Amino acid sequence: MAKKFSELTAKMSPEAQAQAKAKLHVMLAEMPLDELRRARGLSQKALADILHVQQPAIAKLERRTDMYISTLRSHIEAMGGQLDIVARFPDGTVKINNFADMDMNDMAVVE
Repeated sequence: MAKKFSELTAKMSPEAQAQAKAKLHVMLAEMPLDELRRARGLSQKALADILHVQQPAIAKLERRTDMYISTLRSHIEAMGGQLDIVARFPDGTVKINNFADMDMNDMAVVE
């Protein structure tokens, strides 16, 4: 008989629970678009309906390694999210919030 995950984790040492939680956060922090879509509980067909495209277009998009930021943004927003573009430097992180006329007034410093 299958055991509930909560029962298994309750038997783990606090150190093992903390280690498992840290691994979970790493896994959730980075994932391909298809895994993100599934994690959000959406099928390719459902996402295609939201975006008013055919399901094969979603499959093709999820296999791409290069795409327009506007395409990625609409994909993320269709899943209920918000796309943030962040540049990381040794001395800090900058959230880019405008791609048209970028100057110093278009950037926000994130710490």
